[in-house]
Amino acid sequence: MARRATGGAGVRSARRPEVRLPPLEAHGGGELEPDGDYDGLEFRGTDFAGQDGGGARFMDCALTGCAFDGTRLRRARVLDTVLTGIRGVGTDLAASTLRDVELVDARLGGTQLHGAVLERVLIRGGKIDYLNLRKAKLRDVVFEGCVLVEPDFGDASLERVEFVDCALKGADFNGVTLTDVDLRGVASLEITRGVGRLAGAVISPGQLIDLAPVLAAELGIRVE
Repeated sequence: MARRATGGAGVRSARRPEVRLPPLEAHGGGELEPDGDYDGLEFRGTDFAGQDGGGARFMDCALTGCAFDGTRLRRARVLDTVLTGIRGVGTDLAASTLRDVELVDARLGGTQLHGAVLERVLIRGGKIDYLNLRKAKLRDVVFEGCVLVEPDFGDASLERVEFVDCALKGADFNGVTLTDVDLRGVASLEITRGVGRLAGAVISPGQLIDLAPVLAAELGIRVE
């Protein structure tokens, strides 16, 4: 059940995923296959580096401590799945679908999610550098207790997205469309581009003061 929005801003809260995994079977090994079908499996400590699983479907799966360096997962579908402690640089998930997914304590860099669809996704803990979400569609997504370094939300659509006790460093919101986006829980809010596109978001008075110089520069306002 969705939590009620807090505060007086009237922003609607994101619906969090409620993943209830069935009894899982251990993955029998072998590399990922393009358009592969992975249902009810547990992957533990598996190294997927450099493998191609484009178009694959993961449903009711648990992936723990797996490596995704340079893994190609374009147009993959990740459904009702929990990913814990995964790591990787250059993971390609462009145009993929993540629905009812929990991503916990990830350590990722340069992850490609441009053009992806994220719905009822919880990203909790961990650190993600240079996350590419350009032209992605996020609905009912929660970033909680994580650090995002230079995330790119350019031309993306965000609806009912919450940032809770996390840090946004060097974020790019150029061309973004926001609806019921709650940024008040961002402990460190740093926006390098697109601060003028924050219509549809709610921020705290303190954050407004912090963003004032960037906002003035973007609007061409001289402050003397």
